Amino acid sequence: MSVNIDSRVVAPGSDDFVDDAWELKEEIRREEGVLKQRYDFFTDAYRRSKVHCYVRDGELIGFAAVRRDGYILFLAVAPRYRSEGIGKRLVARVADDHETITCHARTSNENALQFYEHLGFEIKRRIDDYYEDGGDAYYLKLGSDVGITDKISDLIRR
Repeated sequence: MSVNIDSRVVAPGSDDFVDDAWELKEEIRREEGVLKQRYDFFTDAYRRSKVHCYVRDGELIGFAAVRRDGYILFLAVAPRYRSEGIGKRLVARVADDHETITCHARTSNENALQFYEHLGFEIKRRIDDYYEDGGDAYYLKLGSDVGITDKISDLIRR
């Protein structure tokens, strides 16, 4: 990862980077048709989460908003910065705080599913009509039963 990229943590209740995170999410929605949350839903969930951010030259290039139980509400990396390990590092930061990490991903979001499966997440179940627009989701888990800390450490070293 470039030395120009800074890691930041936004505490629950803070608005730091919320507008930048919304814009990044919307960029991905426009380009890929995923991350279709409404503004009020997104900002409320963001403000209730601990958010790990990567910032390059003042620009938010990736973030992971996480609940206290280790559930990733949002994980987004700017398309032009993908394949640089930012997503893996965001998940590793979440793993520093939690024995188990869970999330949902659209069944049609091949990029997300490949990413999570590469990290060792397992699909635990399919949920039909999970999203507001009727989209289906997979519930994914990476956790204590698979040695999360060791697995993430190994991934970061790759």
